[in-house]
Amino acid sequence: MGEILVGTCSWTDRALLSSGWYPPGRRDAEGRLRHYAGRFPVVEVDATYYSLPSSRNSVLWAERTPDGFRFDVKAFSLLTGHPTRPDALPAELRPALAGRRAGRAGGGDADPGLLDEVWQRFSGALEPLRRMGRLGTLLFQFPPWFAPGERAEAYLDACARRTAGWPVAVEFRHPGWWQDDQRDATEALLTDRGMAAVAVDMTQSLPASIPPVTPVTSPRLAVARFHGRNDAWGSGTKEDRFRHAYAVEELTEWVPRLRAMAERADRVHVLFNNCCADAAVRAAESMRRLLGAPAGPE
Repeated sequence: MGEILVGTCSWTDRALLSSGWYPPGRRDAEGRLRHYAGRFPVVEVDATYYSLPSSRNSVLWAERTPDGFRFDVKAFSLLTGHPTRPDALPAELRPALAGRRAGRAGGGDADPGLLDEVWQRFSGALEPLRRMGRLGTLLFQFPPWFAPGERAEAYLDACARRTAGWPVAVEFRHPGWWQDDQRDATEALLTDRGMAAVAVDMTQSLPASIPPVTPVTSPRLAVARFHGRNDAWGSGTKEDRFRHAYAVEELTEWVPRLRAMAERADRVHVLFNNCCADAAVRAAESMRRLLGAPAGPE
């Protein structure tokens, strides 16, 4: 049986900071991370989706967490084909993006040379985290228009080449990847490239809903992300999309699924993304108890 680590998709979300979950005296940057890492063994870094990380932050994150703690780091938006503002890049790289539409499947109009340069800077900034044994995986969350097909597969091939030697997990937001007639091919696609599949819990009432399948495509790691079950997922504000307090019954139905994933992978990361007030940390605490998972790094 592999190890199951439970945490949340951010420790710096604005709604969490204002919820009162962090006690007085632990609300500065260092105090927040130390408080979080004393209660959970894994966390996702989502700030790296919006801007390139810095090596200094990687060092600080590692220094402020105990041995065994893991950071799953979300890939920068340009690397997953999402729309990216030029001002999200360093000044010297902005001209290469200005005037281009950095979105749509396969990286949109982003220049391949720019993608290589962005990857070098992104991975270079995270190298201290990896060297110090704190990197769990890089999370490549692809957009809803990243549909199965030759173009998407070619882009995944490019990602695999670019990230060779790095742990990578992939979350698809297009439901076609996990429909019955495509699922086996998707599993084989990720397995062949050494990428861990991400299982998803979300509302099942929308055309874009990802089915709650639990593929394991890497013997080293499997990932499950819980987005909440709000029907405003496709149209509401961020607060609307993620406003969901998981009931014990909703979490309990995932317990045998997560344990089955742990039978096939050395480690399973279970991350809650219902980041509205303290809903994610409360759900993570409940799931940890249901699984009998550790409260911190062992």
